[in-house]
Amino acid sequence: MTEYKQCIVIRDDLKLSKGKLAVQVAHAAVSASEWADRNTLEGWKESGQKKVVLRVPTLQDLFELKEVARRHDFPTALITDAGRTEIAPGTITVLGIGPARSDELEKITGHLKLL
Repeated sequence: MTEYKQCIVIRDDLKLSKGKLAVQVAHAAVSASEWADRNTLEGWKESGQKKVVLRVPTLQDLFELKEVARRHDFPTALITDAGRTEIAPGTITVLGIGPARSDELEKITGHLKLL
């Protein structure tokens, strides 16, 4: 059976509160999944909707990873905060990648550290 997962990548440099981070991760998970093709989405749902939260040091790292994911044709979503609580409006907080085949995602995210 094909394994699927979704990667949510956060910026370490923002130092968001746990609650704020949880909300941003949720936004990325939902938003990126909306771009997945039907077969991948169904396979991911049937296999438990696996997600991992990873981290990168800076915004530039997030942009570079998004470009690599785009070149691999993975669904992606950059999340921009409205700025009503902890950070300035328009701050890019997290990147959602996938769902996609786990082995394929590992090729571009396997070097990242877990949150």
